[in-house]
Amino acid sequence: MTTAKQAAAPGRISREALLERAQNLLPVLRERAPHAEELRRLPEETEKDFHETGLFRMVQPARVGGAELDYGILVDIGAMVGRACGSSAWNLINLGCHHWMLGMFPPKVQDEIWNENPDALIASSFIFPAGRATPAKGGYLVSGRWPFSSGVDSAGWNMLAGMVQTGDAATPPEHRLFMLPRSEYEIIDTWHAAGLRGTGSNDVEAEEVFVPEHRTLAASDMRGGTSPGSAVNPGPLYRLPLFAVFPYVLSGAALGVAQGAWEGHVKVLRNRVSHYTGARISDFQAVQIKLAEAKSSIDAAETIMRQDCADAMRIAEAGDVPDMETKARFRRNGAFSVNLCTRAVDIVFGLAGGGGLYETSPAQRAFRDAHAIGAHIAFNTDAAGTTYGRVALGLPPDNPLL
Repeated sequence: MTTAKQAAAPGRISREALLERAQNLLPVLRERAPHAEELRRLPEETEKDFHETGLFRMVQPARVGGAELDYGILVDIGAMVGRACGSSAWNLINLGCHHWMLGMFPPKVQDEIWNENPDALIASSFIFPAGRATPAKGGYLVSGRWPFSSGVDSAGWNMLAGMVQTGDAATPPEHRLFMLPRSEYEIIDTWHAAGLRGTGSNDVEAEEVFVPEHRTLAASDMRGGTSPGSAVNPGPLYRLPLFAVFPYVLSGAALGVAQGAWEGHVKVLRNRVSHYTGARISDFQAVQIKLAEAKSSIDAAETIMRQDCADAMRIAEAGDVPDMETKARFRRNGAFSVNLCTRAVDIVFGLAGGGGLYETSPAQRAFRDAHAIGAHIAFNTDAAGTTYGRVALGLPPDNPLL
């Protein structure tokens, strides 16, 4: 694991400079992609590169040496890195966004983690029903087994979701996040997956772990506006409604996978000929039309992602909190835009023909990664569409986290 002494603090680096650093890594990330899949986790060399370039700290508060860039940087960096390796992009933006989330926690746990190591990596699992918590003196007793903790082998902490049981049948359980150090949970090697193989998204388990109050955060404190962390991080980035804009933490990886698949395949098709007729594939009208459809889907997805992130930042900068319909729109658009990316990858994979089936083909990895990303609940258009439809019709939302 990289330490603070090994990694240089990014400081208030510009988004253009950070994107350039990410772009410079693409050749080596592309070369390492098969190795990441073999390891089933982020390669140590890649983890070190992300530390040394400051990419992990893109949305960390400036007061502790982070870049504190606007929220859209998660989409832009995820898309840049995703062109070369979907798994690396997924872990980068997952682990990187937790610096942003930690900025909303009580200052005491922020200091506890960042004073020891400002480069500390934090994994997560936001599956609330997987965790059970009961109040105890000064904190909570937490137990559970959480799946899909991406990048957990690289992390020294884990941000785990749970339901606080009050003991009162008339009172619904409270949604709360709990910060656990590595010594207090077990990593269970479960990540044998079809897509995003290099993310090491293993299960974690904890049993009756005491978590002090200052290492916890109620989901209700993350709905936008002030949070316990506002006392030390007053910037608009930390006033965003976390679960409303949550899809855009991850959607950049889908965009990058689609962009990389399209760009790579167009390059191949320019010189490819049919094995049966010898005709140039680029002369086929059907191929031309499908490439246009795929690129239109990618461009539309990128426009949606960028616009929603900009809207969310504009609202926060004005000191406001989005209304419920806007929050539901962010969830709806986040899911819809990622589905556009999956559609584009499907088109490109279909054009790859039999050659795309080989393990040496980047097309098959893009296909697997795109569908693995699309399987995340944040990108389920039925769930997100239901929430938006209810709100649009004047009904209460079905998502208690908004």
